[in-house]
Amino acid sequence: MPGSHLPLMEEGMARWPFGPPNAGIALDLAGAPPSLDELRALVEERWKALPRLTQTLVAPGGARTGLAWWTGRHRWARRDGHDLAQQIDSADLTLRDAVRQWFHTPFPADRPPWSLHLLRGATDGEFSLLFRMHHSLLDGRSLTTLLRALFDDGGPLDGAASLAVPGPRRRTVRPGPAGGGPPGLLTTGRAVPLPHRGPREPAYTVVRLRADLLRAARAAVSVGAEGSARPATTNEVFLATVSGVLRACLSASDPDSASAPASVGGDRDPDARQVWLSVPVDERPDDCAEFLGNAFANVRVPAPVTLADPAARLTACTGLLTTVTRPRRTAEKLVEGTLSAVPGAALALAGGKIFAPAYAPAACSYVHLREQGQTLAGRPLRHLTIVPMVPPADTATFALGGCAKGHTLSVATNSGSQDAGLLAEAFLDELTQLAEGAR
Repeated sequence: MPGSHLPLMEEGMARWPFGPPNAGIALDLAGAPPSLDELRALVEERWKALPRLTQTLVAPGGARTGLAWWTGRHRWARRDGHDLAQQIDSADLTLRDAVRQWFHTPFPADRPPWSLHLLRGATDGEFSLLFRMHHSLLDGRSLTTLLRALFDDGGPLDGAASLAVPGPRRRTVRPGPAGGGPPGLLTTGRAVPLPHRGPREPAYTVVRLRADLLRAARAAVSVGAEGSARPATTNEVFLATVSGVLRACLSASDPDSASAPASVGGDRDPDARQVWLSVPVDERPDDCAEFLGNAFANVRVPAPVTLADPAARLTACTGLLTTVTRPRRTAEKLVEGTLSAVPGAALALAGGKIFAPAYAPAACSYVHLREQGQTLAGRPLRHLTIVPMVPPADTATFALGGCAKGHTLSVATNSGSQDAGLLAEAFLDELTQLAEGAR
C-alpha cells in the first residue's frame, strides 16, 4: 500500500547487490508502430485507476552504515495526479540495445520506477513495446495483467482489484516428490561452473524457439495413468532442458561429476550434492488475480543433472510445480515478520548463502499470454520476451516468454556475453535432443 514499508521480498530486491533491480517484458508486434500520442491515450484509458503506477520508492534515511542501515526500510510514496504519459517514450533502439543502455541504470528517485518504450523491431515489419520496471514495484504476473489490458479486447483495469493484497490464503507449490521434499531455507547444494569465456560482466541474449521443436519435446513423455495421460507441460520441458544445460556444464568441468548420484562419496547430507533450480511461483489465489505488486515466492526444485537421458530428465521434472491453495502457516508469518523488522541484518546474514551458486546456480522464469489472436491497435502480437534482473555472480537466469505465436528464451548472466550465448546455444541443443528422441 502507498506509504507503507516494503514487504521482505520487495525490500530484498530494493537492496539487490548485483546491479539495479530492473526487469521487464517486451512485446514484439507486426506492422508499423502506433504514434506516441495513440499509445499514451491508450495507457491513460486502461491504466488511469491504478495507484501502484503513481508511486515512488523512498530509500531509508541516513547513510548506508550504522543502525539505520540495519533497521531502515524502503517505503512507497504516492504521487497523486501523476501524468502516466510522462513514463512513455520512443527510441530508435532494438531490445538488446535498450538492455545494454537502460537495465543497468537506476530509475530517477523522483518518478515512479517504471517506463514504457516504443522500440525498433528485431526484424523488418515489426516493432517492440518494452515495459521496464524496478522489480520491487511489480512482478511478472502484474506485467501480464497490465499488458493484457492494452490489447484490443482489453479494458480499463479496476483500481480496487489492483490493491487486493493476497491475504492468509496463498497458492504454493505442493511438497516435493516422496523421499525428497523441498530444501530448507538455507540448505545449499552443488554449484555448477559456467563456461567463463570472456570478461566477467552482466550480459543478456535472446533466441526464438521453433514451435515444432517445443511441441515434439512436450510429447517426449506421457504424464499420468493410461487413458488419461497428457504430454509434458511447457514449463516441465523448460526445467528439464535447463537441467540438461547444467549437466553439460558439469561435464565440461569434470566428466565424472555430472553422472555422480547425490549421495556419491559417502556424503552425510545428500543435499550437498543436489543441484537446485530457483523458480518464482505466483502466490495469488483466484480471488486476487488482478493484484498489482509482488505476490510470488522463489521455490527451489531439484535439477536431475545425474540422468543422462533427456526423456528421463523430463520425467523427473514432471509435477515439480504443482500448486495448491492453503492458509499461510503461523511459523511462516512469524519468520517473515521477524526478518522484516531488521531487513539489513537479515539480508546480510542470509546473502552469503542465498546468492551463492551452490544455493541455486540457475533461475528459471516462465511468463506467458495464452490467448489467441491478440492485437494492439490492430497490430498482431508475435512474441513475448522477458528481461530478467542481473543475476547473482556465477549464476544464470533462463527466462521463457510465451504467447500463442511461439516462445522466446532469454539468458542473463554476470559472466559475460560469450557465456550468455553459449548457454543459449546449449539450451537449443538440449531441446533438440529431447524433441528428436520423441520422434
